Order: sequence, then C-alpha cells, then structure tokens
Amino acid sequence: MLRAGCRAALSRRPPGSAPRRGAGGSGAGGTGAGEERLKQTPLDALHRARGGRMVPFAGWSLPLHYGQGHLQSHLHTRRHCSLFDVSHMLQTLVYGRDRIRFMESLVVGDIAELKPGQGTLTLLTNDKGGITDDLIVTNTSEDHLYVVSNAACADKDLAILRDRAAQLQAKGSDVHLEVSDNALLALQGPSMARVLQAGLSDDLAKLSFMNSISTTVFGVPGCRVTRCGYTGEDGVEISVPAARAVELAEQLLGVPDVWLAGLAARDSLRLEAGLCLYGNDIDETVTPAEAGLMWTLGKRRRVAMDFPGAAVIMAQVKEKPRRRRVGLTSVGPAIRPHMAILGPEGRPVGTVTSGCPSPCLGKNIAMGYVEAAHSRAGTELTVEVRKKQHPAVITKMPFVPTQYYMAK
Repeated sequence: MLRAGCRAALSRRPPGSAPRRGAGGSGAGGTGAGEERLKQTPLDALHRARGGRMVPFAGWSLPLHYGQGHLQSHLHTRRHCSLFDVSHMLQTLVYGRDRIRFMESLVVGDIAELKPGQGTLTLLTNDKGGITDDLIVTNTSEDHLYVVSNAACADKDLAILRDRAAQLQAKGSDVHLEVSDNALLALQGPSMARVLQAGLSDDLAKLSFMNSISTTVFGVPGCRVTRCGYTGEDGVEISVPAARAVELAEQLLGVPDVWLAGLAARDSLRLEAGLCLYGNDIDETVTPAEAGLMWTLGKRRRVAMDFPGAAVIMAQVKEKPRRRRVGLTSVGPAIRPHMAILGPEGRPVGTVTSGCPSPCLGKNIAMGYVEAAHSRAGTELTVEVRKKQHPAVITKMPFVPTQYYMAK
C-alpha cells in the first residue's frame, strides 16, 4: 500500500529540477568527459529508446530520469516497483582456499561467519581508519566470494584488491580474482516479489534480505539474485550475463507494475532510507565511528583488530568521536551538500553532505556531520541556505521506514 505521505505527493507537480547527484559516487554531471568517451552499459540502447535522459556519471553514460519525471518515478518505486540499471558497479569474484583471509585483511566485516549464500555490507578501510569504499561481500554457495563495489571507486578498489592478492600469493596463499562482465539490474519496490516470482522456480519467500542464490530468471540461466538494494524497499539485484541483459530487462518491463528508474530517483530513495552515498556522506576522511557504521564491524574483528586502521577506529570508539553523521529535516528552501550547519549562537557546527526535498514526507531531508554535542535527535539547529538561516532539526534515520524482507 502507498504510504500516506507518498499518496499526497502524487498530486503535486514534479520539482523544477532533479537532484544534482546520483547514487554511488560523484555527481551526475561530474565527469566533464565528452559523451563519446563514456562507458556504456549493455542496456544503453534500451534506455535511449525508452526516453532516458542520459548523463555522465562516474565515467559512464547513465539515465538520470525518464519521461515520467523524477517525482513520479520515486513514488512509483515506493508504491509498485522500478527497474534500475546498476551495471556500472564493479563486480569481482574472489577464488581460492584463502579467499576469506584475503578479504578480511582489507575489510572490517566478519566474512568467515557468513553462511553459504549470505552477504553483508562492509567497509574497505585505510591505515588512518578512513573509509575507502563500502562493499557488499557475499559468501556464495559455490567456490567464491562475490563482491560489489561502487562505480566511482572501481579503479582504486580493484588496484587495492589486486595488490593485496599479489602480496598474499607471493607468500604462498591461494587466492585469485576475476572481474565479472555481467550486467547488474536492481528491481526495487513492494511488488518486486510478485513480479520476479513469476520468472523463478526458486521460492523467493525463502530468500531473506542480504541473501543470494544462483538461478535462472525468466529463462536466462547463470543469474545471481541477491535480496538487497539501495532504496529501503524490498528488492533484489540481479547479476545477469551481459549478452542477455536486455532480454531480461524487457521481460521485467513487460509487467505494467515495473517502470524504469534512473539516478535521480535512486538518490532521493536512498536518502529517505538513510543510506550513505560514497563520496558525499562517507569517504577516506571519515571513520566508521563518525559515520555511525560501527555495526559493520564483526565482534571477532573488533577483538582481533586485524583490519586496516583498527587502532584508530577502536580508539575513537573508546574516546567517542568528535563529530557524528546525523539526519536533518527542515521546511523552506531545499538543503543541499556543502551547506553550513549552525549552532544556537550562529557558529558553524557541521556541514550538510546530502540533501533533497522528500517526495514522501513533503519536507526537506538531509544528512551531514555535526559536532557530537549537537548530534542528539530533536536538537534544533539552523542551515545556511543562500546566506540566510533556516531552522532544521536533528532527526533519526531512516526518514521513511525501510521494508527489508526477512524470511520466517
């Protein structure tokens, strides 16, 4: 059922402009490269044929939105389901008997405890405790780990992975990497399960959030279906052989419930869900403690302190970080990245990292970092918008309740 706030928003006109940033890296127009130099996903022609407004994003040509506009696309995802092309994400397969030890030498998560088919969000950290990237690592039921990385971080992530693999191989470890050329499609929204179940022999009711299976989807073999996503809704990401990606997309789009959605809707959906955008809300200058992501550190890993930056991160946990990531709500002009957050005396106490008008809530939502003393929910602050101060309130996230599915 459509949430009340979203239903009311359906009667409003779309905003005059889409959010300036997409999901998973730099802003949609941030590459500055000519379109002929951009990489294209296997669905590029399909996007153009269906009216996608193509923009440069992290070195790729990707759809910002389609004819129905950003607001309608966002609300449709909350009410029904939408198909996102996320083929720009880096997909890496890690093989070898030492693959878990290899992965744990780079990330903070307890990869060894993952059951077959189970995945986790984890953080690739540096020696200073900063976040180099956020990844999803899945312990497949086969003979490898499946790792999905942000597109804007693909080159540096792959270099880190390859360098570490070479170091371990030189010491006799059995680990090797394979970069997948599969396309990656995200089907997100409350009717996802009904739509996808029609094309699966596996029972989706048995597949919990952050779990994965290798299966045939609508007659396309060799697909990996992972119950996860970046919208806060029940959803899946489908890794599909590139040569058959268009075929699968068209099968899904043949269902009236399914619309194509682009970077603009993906960004506003993830912000309503309180999810971080790498390059905005987290980066190599931010630690897991500051970002409120300490839940990604496995208990065993905290004790062992055997991940990059462990001493810095755990010391910060003990001493409490000086700044914290928070949610903000306001009325009036939209809050955008880089705007100053001011305390009661008008002194800068933080900075906005993401922000947009919420299509479901009918007010502005934002994420940012403030001094720890001002981070409690309910704290009244102000945000400087075009040299004028506007009231804002620290608000718990997610702004819109998430709908992740857990099998019974």
